[in-house]
Amino acid sequence: MRSPTRWFTIALAVVATGPLAAQERTGTVYRLEVQGTIENGLAPYIARGVREANAAGAAAIYLDIDTPGGRVDAAERIADAVRASKIPVYAFVNPRAYSAGALIALSADGIYMRAGGVLGAATPVDGQGTKMSEKYVSAMRAEFRALAEEQGLDPRIAEAMVDESLGAPGLAEPGQLVTLSTAEALRVGYAKAEVQDQAALLTAVGLAGAPVETVNINWAEMVVRFLTSPIVSPLLLSLGVLALLAEIKAGTHGVGLLVGFASLGLFFGSSLVLGLAGMEEVILLALGVVAVAVEVFLLPGFGIAGVLGALLIGAAVVLAMLGNFPTGTDVVRAMSVLGASIFITLAIAYAWLRHLPNSRRFSGLIHQGQAHAAEGFVSALPRAELVGRAGVATTDLRPSGVATVDGEKVDVVTDGEYIKAGARVVVTRAEGYRHVVRSAQD
Repeated sequence: MRSPTRWFTIALAVVATGPLAAQERTGTVYRLEVQGTIENGLAPYIARGVREANAAGAAAIYLDIDTPGGRVDAAERIADAVRASKIPVYAFVNPRAYSAGALIALSADGIYMRAGGVLGAATPVDGQGTKMSEKYVSAMRAEFRALAEEQGLDPRIAEAMVDESLGAPGLAEPGQLVTLSTAEALRVGYAKAEVQDQAALLTAVGLAGAPVETVNINWAEMVVRFLTSPIVSPLLLSLGVLALLAEIKAGTHGVGLLVGFASLGLFFGSSLVLGLAGMEEVILLALGVVAVAVEVFLLPGFGIAGVLGALLIGAAVVLAMLGNFPTGTDVVRAMSVLGASIFITLAIAYAWLRHLPNSRRFSGLIHQGQAHAAEGFVSALPRAELVGRAGVATTDLRPSGVATVDGEKVDVVTDGEYIKAGARVVVTRAEGYRHVVRSAQD
């Protein structure tokens, strides 16, 4: 039987070597960068990094945070990915985590800050820096409170980061927004320790000397961020619309159709990948395209169907660029992209009509010069066999339109009279491309 002294000695040895054993834990640590403005392209990168680290059985993940904030919906997606991790995730505030950055930091299993670091200032504002309505403030306040409670932190401090009317004893008076310095974060328990660099962080979390692997953004994420940039988005929209219009005008189904649908597919597809668009936007787009097609092919002119189609497509475009928690800045950005797309489309269409006929580079696309009838040129083959034949007005003739003669649709014109669609007509003259008709009742 072992003596009590021997049991005491063994217990003391275990306690004494515990921290050392923790510091000698092995395994790779994954580093994910949360740098610059938080935007939607950042969320897929962080989510992928968290998945890869978990799949590889990494010892831990740490988020290297230096951000002035950004989109709340993107930060929420990042926070959700962090909270779903099966391995520890630590936040290294290096040195700033404002606004949406503070939300991400609070979702981690522990916050570590550099000397001179700051954390907080999370009031939601619009594009002009004005505080948003109570609806948005209340939602953000609840989000911060829930994260603080989950991590065992004082939720009142987290709420005071969002709503300056609350204040926090010893940190900010009511009317002042809470932004914690490193020393203040340590004092109130929001930060675990002050660390100056990666090595100090690893030591603080018990992973001294562990290898670190930085997860870089991959080509697919770069492409998505490129396609959703404020410069490329309107170009994709413009190209898609112009290609489809050219295809409809040409009456063919070739390259223009492919380019048009590919451009619109890239625009909406990238928004789907980022979680901005859903089936609602796709349905709106489909309905808009159908309405425009009805206007073009069934109801010549530009009436209710065309206006409705344009509005539906515009709504789909704007909604595809807004997330679940859009700010005023997001709405302004989406409207700017739509406006830029419309301007580019009109400018290119004008350039086509104005300058293409006189362009030397593209002179082969359009016939230059004149073709005289005396030289044997005609605009259309004469159709003398149609004279005297009866048909039906397919569209209203006012005075031009379309009539069906012997089962063939023919462009026709009257001598000035108005003939309703469905009325019987007779071809009286065939003058090149002009097929003159009159009412069969005359």
